Amino acid sequence: MHSFFLLTLGSTILNANMSMFKIIETPRDAMQGIKEFISTEKKIAYINALLEVGFDTLDFGSFVSPKAIPQLRDTAQVIEGLDLSTTKTKLLAIIPNLRGAQMADAFNQIDYLGYPFSISNTFLQLNINSDIGKAFMETEKILNLCSKSGKELVVYISMAFGNPYGDLWSPEIVYEWTRRLHQIGVKIIALSDTTGVGNSETIGNSFKAVVEEFKEIEFGAHLHTSPDNCLLNIKAAFDNGCRRFDTAINGLGGCPMSKQKLIGNLKTRNLLKFLKEHNINSGLDLRAFHRALAVEALTFPGAIHLPKKIINQ
Repeated sequence: MHSFFLLTLGSTILNANMSMFKIIETPRDAMQGIKEFISTEKKIAYINALLEVGFDTLDFGSFVSPKAIPQLRDTAQVIEGLDLSTTKTKLLAIIPNLRGAQMADAFNQIDYLGYPFSISNTFLQLNINSDIGKAFMETEKILNLCSKSGKELVVYISMAFGNPYGDLWSPEIVYEWTRRLHQIGVKIIALSDTTGVGNSETIGNSFKAVVEEFKEIEFGAHLHTSPDNCLLNIKAAFDNGCRRFDTAINGLGGCPMSKQKLIGNLKTRNLLKFLKEHNINSGLDLRAFHRALAVEALTFPGAIHLPKKIINQ
């Protein structure tokens, strides 16, 4: 286990090797599968509350067809209502193709574009009506756009820990597509468990296959977990070099295009529990975190307040 010390800045923790720990909060993923439309005003209020917490990045919205994901049809309006004047948190928008990237590129407030690549052809067809060859070429086009605009591309390798469709999977496949993405200049890759099929073994083996080999790449974990496996899955990624984790305060989420039961995102409080157990300071403002919880309860249909004693760190 690595020993973290010396410097804490926001939610970024530096160690002797200058590696970074980042928490990426994902209200976009938490919202996208909810059928009842959450008003633009409620989204703005909630995301503004999250901007005060100190997350490294907020995955806040998506430039996708409103027919595909109706919940996110107001992303452009949400951006204009955000108060970025005092926050250090960066904004990330998911884009399914070059057209979506071009739409997102028009907003200077957005720092990162997130592209849902996958090593499952079945999922690519369901999610963005593509296949692995076309998706790779689209990645190159989007990367070229980012290089011109100054934004950074985050590539999500969906189904990185297996898939429910019977498509071929192995750590070697994860390695091979990481190698190709590295060759074209991708610098941030999130290994993603879109449908919750990953376990500590497959997660650990996937990170082990790539982290030490591609030191120039910042690797993240986008996990969909249950109460039974969340800490084990976090540990598997962490022990194999992952220092970037996507979370959702309420644990909601999942891809409505996957044709699978939606398995929620890794709950933020479960990651905070893991960090506390390992004496790692999250760097978050926990008072602001609790305020965001209160706003979350007013934002999501059927949301329930969490105990105030959630985390003391």
